[in-house]
Amino acid sequence: MTGARNRIGEQVLLRPVPPEAYLSYTAEMVRTLDEYHQVSAIRAAVFLSEQDCPYEEEFDGNDLCATHFLLKAKGRPVGTLRIRWFADFAKLERIVLLPCQRGRPGLRVLLATAFELVARKGYERMIGQIQARLWPVWSRTFRCRLIDGRAPFWFSDYEYREIEIFIPRHPKALQMLEDPYLIIRPEGAWDEPGVLEASAQRSNSGEQAA
Repeated sequence: MTGARNRIGEQVLLRPVPPEAYLSYTAEMVRTLDEYHQVSAIRAAVFLSEQDCPYEEEFDGNDLCATHFLLKAKGRPVGTLRIRWFADFAKLERIVLLPCQRGRPGLRVLLATAFELVARKGYERMIGQIQARLWPVWSRTFRCRLIDGRAPFWFSDYEYREIEIFIPRHPKALQMLEDPYLIIRPEGAWDEPGVLEASAQRSNSGEQAA
């Protein structure tokens, strides 16, 4: 997804991503331990240091069952978010930028890239738990609404509200009966042949291997 427009993901945003932003920023799914260390460093710098969040509340036991995205500005890690997956919705969490990147278009690159993946996986709605003080910011950033009838709640010393985020239907949303090789490709790289497809060429017989 590097350098390419996230055409479905951008439809969630209230302002388009400037084309030149894709030249300055990359946002990609975290696939390696080193990339996850970069995610942790950014979150520690902001949530633990700036917001004085306790370590065990920030690193809450959900990181290894979530999908993380890492934003880089000219190769430097500057932002991240994570997504967790449920039956008919996804949950947007831990959106964070280093101070030097706030108010710049990198956030829109990060969000559009994440929303693109959510749509491709077939989800059409997300939930977010946002600090109540930031509702004016998020309501101007992407298509969302406060969920009716849901009271504010508190954790880690901040008041939170629940929002619903609307995701357009992706024309290539994945289905259960896709080509089996497509389904076993690396997450998010479904349009590129994977290593397991190449491995199929090793067999020159019709025998099934356990």
